[in-house]
Amino acid sequence: MSLLRSSTAILAAAVLALTGCGSGGGGGGGGKTKLTFFSWDNEQSMKPIIDAFEKQNPTIDVEFSTAPPVAEYISTLQTRLVSGTGADVFAIAAENKTNLIQGGFVKDLTGKPYMANMSKFNTATYSRDGKAYGMSISSWSAGILYNKDLLAKAGVTEFPTKWADFVALCQKLKATGTTPYYDSVTGMPLTLAALVGHENARQGGDVDAQIFAGQKKFGDLWLGPLTNFNQLFTSGVMSKDVVGLSGEQIVDEFANGRVAMISAGPWNVSTLREKAPKMNMAFVGVPTPDGKPFWSGAASPGYAINAKTEHEKEAEAFLTYLGSKEGVTLFNKQTAAMTTTSDVTPEIDKVLEPNLQALKDGTFYLPQIAWPRAQDALNTEAVAQLQLMVQGQEQPADVAAALDNRLKGQS
Repeated sequence: MSLLRSSTAILAAAVLALTGCGSGGGGGGGGKTKLTFFSWDNEQSMKPIIDAFEKQNPTIDVEFSTAPPVAEYISTLQTRLVSGTGADVFAIAAENKTNLIQGGFVKDLTGKPYMANMSKFNTATYSRDGKAYGMSISSWSAGILYNKDLLAKAGVTEFPTKWADFVALCQKLKATGTTPYYDSVTGMPLTLAALVGHENARQGGDVDAQIFAGQKKFGDLWLGPLTNFNQLFTSGVMSKDVVGLSGEQIVDEFANGRVAMISAGPWNVSTLREKAPKMNMAFVGVPTPDGKPFWSGAASPGYAINAKTEHEKEAEAFLTYLGSKEGVTLFNKQTAAMTTTSDVTPEIDKVLEPNLQALKDGTFYLPQIAWPRAQDALNTEAVAQLQLMVQGQEQPADVAAALDNRLKGQS
């Protein structure tokens, strides 16, 4: 993970070492041009999209590779970029956008025709100094997905909106022998992101800007949410084992009825429909201290073009298809993503209607998007410190102080 901890300056210097064939692309078979594409979406989701593009562009052969989000994908991408083997087109995420843009790894997409139908919010997410570097075609909001039948067996008829009542619900479920709740701590916990977002909104919505301007500390925003999140572990209603559970493992536990509630997003729905087609499930926002549920969420990763690609024409053709009405519609079908382009109305699973409403209401937040710089370093630090807190080795105030120190070290 040392690359994740590298400063933007180091990455910017590393780009000087890239060779002229930095995209790693080459000639395709049968006289075709090979276009390399790297994403954290899986092959099952992307293959039909790639096949449709290749059918429309018979002279281009897309070579697809993938790595799971978030840390492994970013680490793999950065390793390939600094070694000159980065893909022609790749996903740019909240956690690494600053390094990619400031390091000169991605092309300026401002004013390109395929950017015209993109959401202004999504484009702004992957922009800097008025220039766009990523084409993001969807957004997401994640909350709590619960098994309605398991809650009904415990006598729950209405999902709580206040945090204290949510903890009480978890205790009630545990008393009946049901594992109450799982949220992965292998990355930024979605529950915590929602709690921080709610607190940010309560304080006026600009606390992150004040933190990065040196006017406030992380504790001013994070201490309350961290304390509430930590309560799940100190009270024993969420197992410390989540430190080692991946998102896929948590979904499997939920699909098999071994846990009543999980933090989840739109990307989990199609998997659960396949694994547990008869499950009666529902989404809600994360309960908060004042009873106004909030969600974690952001613009989805965008698609960027490698600044060193030798196949810019083909890369732009690929983005043109991905951003087209056909491409976006197919992406929505394959991934259940809530697409946000102006010319496509996404079809979503009925269970995702609350998630879509949260996007419309603006009641969602993700720290990595709200942080104006040092996203990768802060995200890595946050996850490491949270894992220590979950295991009882640190307190919420320690986590906040560590984030202050990491930000200071990135200035």
